Amino acid sequence: MAGEIEGTYMDGRTAERHRAVVVLTPQGLQITLENRKSLYWPLEEVRQSKNFYGERQVRLERGQNTPEVLLVPASLFLLRMKEVSPQKKKGFRPPPRSRRWVWAVIFSAAGAIGVTVFLYLWGIPALADSIAPHIPVSWEERLGQSVVDALAPIENRCTNGTGSEKIQEILDVLKSSVPHSPYRFRAIVVNGPAVNALAAPGGTVLIFRGLLEKTNTPEELAGVLAHEMHHILQRHATRALLQQVSMKILLAAAVGDARGLSFGLEGAQALGTLRYSRQKEGEADRGAIQMLIASGIDPRGLWSFFETVKKDSAKSLKLPSYLSTHPDLEERIERLKALTAKAPIPKRRLLPGYNWKNLHQICQAQ
Repeated sequence: MAGEIEGTYMDGRTAERHRAVVVLTPQGLQITLENRKSLYWPLEEVRQSKNFYGERQVRLERGQNTPEVLLVPASLFLLRMKEVSPQKKKGFRPPPRSRRWVWAVIFSAAGAIGVTVFLYLWGIPALADSIAPHIPVSWEERLGQSVVDALAPIENRCTNGTGSEKIQEILDVLKSSVPHSPYRFRAIVVNGPAVNALAAPGGTVLIFRGLLEKTNTPEELAGVLAHEMHHILQRHATRALLQQVSMKILLAAAVGDARGLSFGLEGAQALGTLRYSRQKEGEADRGAIQMLIASGIDPRGLWSFFETVKKDSAKSLKLPSYLSTHPDLEERIERLKALTAKAPIPKRRLLPGYNWKNLHQICQAQ
């Protein structure tokens, strides 16, 4: 018969169990035992007691001292109650889930967290490192352009003709040491007080006015440019942004949120707060020194710039953002001095006859 529920009946006087067929009515339970004996339990006399039979069954009782007991499937019983007597159904509830289920959830969540942490710390960085060398330069340039547009909108760029030409002249000398590079290096001065410089994917170096004003010679700026150019040549920024995009995809997939796959202004924010590892900073420093020597530029300008910034920051008790995201400054200066100790002193200086202080005004002529 439709609406029948199979269950187990106990009379409360003996331990004997009887197979039973239960039919729910708006007013009660019609119970037929396997010996064809019929029973009727009015709903107002039926109560649900503490369950000892697992989460799949509901234990129903009728009577006081030695009550009759009826065990029925929980989900089916609650569904039938909702169909025949919605108001009376409120007096019954699903049995509590076992603690084994709770521990299963805890262990599953811990496992998911463990997998995510593993991917974040090892899997995704390794994947980004393997993919980055094979990404076309044209793709890097498009990615870098979107980041540059967000970090340095046109109205915030310093485009004084003479000053821009002098910076490009330094950049061209440095580029001559890597004639086979696929990148078209360019430098953009951003009208901002931060003492900072950033290497965007694809060949663009952003120099903030605050950093430019800290340089005392063309050689010091050349050192900063060479360092950032080697971040580009080694694709450090591209790898970092790939890691961020990969992590966003992973997290979006985990929570089922397709909106998390968008990537725009967040790339610029990631690059602006990027902290390279000590290994990558060391690679960029060594590459910069080699580039400076190969270009005929005094490599001592790089650590000379750092010493100037260190002296100024000692007065304010705060390192500028460019150095606060880099390795220990004292250690770094000593390492750079060791790398340049035997470097030949160039016979000529950069931009001879040019008053370097004029370059500090590059953003005021707009």
